Amino acid sequence: MKQNEFLDHYESLQVSPNADQETIERVFRFLAKRYHPDNGSSGDVERFSMLVEAHNVLSDPEKRAAYDATYDRVRAVQTQIRQESDALGDMGGDEALRHGILSTLYIARRRNAKDCGVGSVHLEQVLECPQYQMDFHIWYLREKGWVERTENGMFAITVAGVDEVEKKRLMVKKELLLTAPAPERLKQP
Repeated sequence: MKQNEFLDHYESLQVSPNADQETIERVFRFLAKRYHPDNGSSGDVERFSMLVEAHNVLSDPEKRAAYDATYDRVRAVQTQIRQESDALGDMGGDEALRHGILSTLYIARRRNAKDCGVGSVHLEQVLECPQYQMDFHIWYLREKGWVERTENGMFAITVAGVDEVEKKRLMVKKELLLTAPAPERLKQP
């Protein structure tokens, strides 16, 4: 993982940013048991390391306060992406939702071609659509080869996805894409 890459510790632990300390501890223990490298059936060294890092930050009040400040800035950028994606119009239909996912991932890729992953929680927030409703559409987009999972479990648009966005003219105004600030990244210790 890159040293300057922003990691969504709340998403890693699958908790709300409003989660209290008891919830964070409980969820961490549950997930750590599942992904511990010694667990023969579901152990995952990388996932376990991400959980430990998230727990270390979110269980320390000072580290969490500093992280939350950066997290809020990143969320502000996500809100801006949502506003840009709203130019697509009504998100009610299946096709419109797929277009919204592609456009959101396109914007993220344009902002930072190498570090362009968007987590499912952020997609939910940007598109105002719960994950269970997006699962089918993400599956479809992945099967078409337009979306992929990055090494850290985020979603990113592929070259074929970029071609589809441009072919269907799904992207939002170019001037918004080119002038929007890139999200600040949390430096990892």
